[in-house]
Amino acid sequence: MVLRPLRQLEPTAESVELYDSWLAEIATALEREDDRWELCRRTMTGIFYPGLADVDPATLPLTVRVALAQMDARNITLEPEYYYEVDVQRFQERKPLIWMWQLFDKSPLGSDIHLGVRFRRLLAPYIFKRVGNNFKAFHFVEFSFGYNLEIGDDVVVHRNVLLDDRGGIVLGDRVSISDYANVYSHTHSIVDQLDVTCAKTVIRDGVRITYHATVLAGAHVGENAMVGALALATRDVRPWHVNVGIPAKAVRVKPNAPPEAYKTTLVKESEP
Repeated sequence: MVLRPLRQLEPTAESVELYDSWLAEIATALEREDDRWELCRRTMTGIFYPGLADVDPATLPLTVRVALAQMDARNITLEPEYYYEVDVQRFQERKPLIWMWQLFDKSPLGSDIHLGVRFRRLLAPYIFKRVGNNFKAFHFVEFSFGYNLEIGDDVVVHRNVLLDDRGGIVLGDRVSISDYANVYSHTHSIVDQLDVTCAKTVIRDGVRITYHATVLAGAHVGENAMVGALALATRDVRPWHVNVGIPAKAVRVKPNAPPEAYKTTLVKESEP
């Protein structure tokens, strides 16, 4: 086995100082409870249309006015707002920050690992139900309500991951979710797509959800288990087991698993 830990990198000292100042400005605004809608509008306008934050829109061409309107979360709608069970008040509290997260990722700044991870880490405690230490989200991570998402310590979520927290998602400590994976917490009836069932999905400590894998609503993935690339987890995954395929089935137990991991009877874990 060859261990390849990540390299420790930082941009130039001048840029780090610049980024620190910008992030500190946003952190201060959040801590003192500044108007989040205006914080979103000014921050995103500054990124996409520098110099236009204080310009009278009436003096600008119509197309520019439409583009500027999109910088203000009050002028847009997001898919989760249309869901029947949305808690409007809780979502509205988070909506400008969710829009900041999404627009930032679409900007030239979003692909910068050093700045992007720190920016999302800054917003996360104000969006999610709970977030632990050292949370790392790469660009184009999407979620639904935000307020139904619980994240433990040292969690890494890679590019283009969907965390559908409509019915609630819990990510334990040291969970790693690879690129293009999907974790759902709601499902539709095969008879009527308007018949929606929400069910909490739980990913326990040390779990790896690998490339393009999907975990369906209500599944519990036991600690230190793995859902392999392209796998579809339709039901619970036992601790320390590696599940692959469609539907996902256990093909092996991790070689470092404790003796109890080899038990054939699965006892449903209680929800946290």
